[in-house]
Amino acid sequence: MYKSILTLVLGLTLSNMPVYALEVAGVKIDDTTTAGDGKTHLLLNGAGLREKFFIDVYVASLYLQAKTPDASAIISDDGPASVQMDIVYSKISKEKITNGWIEGLDDNLTNSELAAIQPRLDAFNKLFTSLVEGDVIRIDYTPEKGTELRINGEWRGSVSGNDFFRDLLKVWLGADPVSEPLKQGMLGAG
Repeated sequence: MYKSILTLVLGLTLSNMPVYALEVAGVKIDDTTTAGDGKTHLLLNGAGLREKFFIDVYVASLYLQAKTPDASAIISDDGPASVQMDIVYSKISKEKITNGWIEGLDDNLTNSELAAIQPRLDAFNKLFTSLVEGDVIRIDYTPEKGTELRINGEWRGSVSGNDFFRDLLKVWLGADPVSEPLKQGMLGAG
């Protein structure tokens, strides 16, 4: 009888624990999430570590409606998607975060493409604050709402247009990504 009760309690405890798909740099990555609309179920496509000069900066996780290793298909899609960035570095200034977006987009967009999104990029960059280890950034795209930014669960604002979100994805998945190992990780090949 005692063994049966213990088995039941252990089974109930384990069934209520979150399921993690993988762990990167000490960050446990959920295998699913919900898009910014709060309704659409997304699957972990992949995750990887952003390193700069041998320093761990953040873990980026990409969530999509259907998994794919094809960066071009992800960038050309128009459906809901999400990127989560878990900060693992002690402190990142707002200036470094916003400069990172500018540099990554400059490396992956033509001058005219960058000019087309520049006002929205400026608005997006204004939503950021300095970040510290343990902070979590969520960048959600849903067709009805655009690109929404949350930091530690707090809604910071949104930017319209699928093109803006897909251009942001090019920072990680474009022809000149911020890190090739990170790109491969987000594509599920890392």
